[in-house]
Amino acid sequence: MEKTKKGLAIGLMTGLITLMASPVFAREISLKGSGTALWIFIIIGAIIVLLQLIPAMILFFSFIGTATTLGFKRGKKVEEEVPLQRTPVPVNK
Repeated sequence: MEKTKKGLAIGLMTGLITLMASPVFAREISLKGSGTALWIFIIIGAIIVLLQLIPAMILFFSFIGTATTLGFKRGKKVEEEVPLQRTPVPVNK
């Protein structure tokens, strides 16, 4: 009973908010009277957003390269890996 009451209250509030907000979204958006400053702002904003794609692509492909390298390296057997051998170096006094 409690869950049904809460569900109906949420539904009623959502419906009322939708009815109150619908006149705001009913008008048309017209850019006839917009000046050149708006278009310059939009163009500069688009350029900035597109420039952010360059480092994003670099990071994305480096993560893909790292993940594939780790994935293929795990498939190697222990015998295939070459261990580093340390040789003692004589010290003259």
